Amino acid sequence: MSALKVGDHAPEIDAQTSAGTRFVLSKQEGLCTVVYFFPKAFTPVCTGETTAFRDNYNELLLAGANLVGVSTDDTNTQCKFAGDLHVPFPLIGDADKQIARAYDVLWPVVGVAQRYTFVVSPTMVIEAVFHHELSAQKHRDDVLRFVHAKFEAHRV
Repeated sequence: MSALKVGDHAPEIDAQTSAGTRFVLSKQEGLCTVVYFFPKAFTPVCTGETTAFRDNYNELLLAGANLVGVSTDDTNTQCKFAGDLHVPFPLIGDADKQIARAYDVLWPVVGVAQRYTFVVSPTMVIEAVFHHELSAQKHRDDVLRFVHAKFEAHRV
């Protein structure tokens, strides 16, 4: 289980993405940024999770959220994964595992990221943490529900 919790300061992410651009968490605009970690590209559950986020990406954008996916694959694998799945948001290859370690989501024995999602405010505060290792749909649904509630609260 990640030691990071709601209210903690989110570690910075500054990395090359599958789109060939740089992603810097502290420079994201909007109501929040959804940072989801997944174990391995091209595996069934991770593919399901990524396509679930892909299929709901516009919904997240309309609610004011940014989205980025991170796994311990290398950047080339992430580029192929993003291309094959037509992913419109950035994916980050964390082959050196520094981001996964900073977020305390690395499985010690296996050496891949656990399935965690952090919702991070523009001030780099963790607003929500989700962990559903084998249920990509529940993972996506919980994130969407949280982001929608945040958006509705902000509109009032």
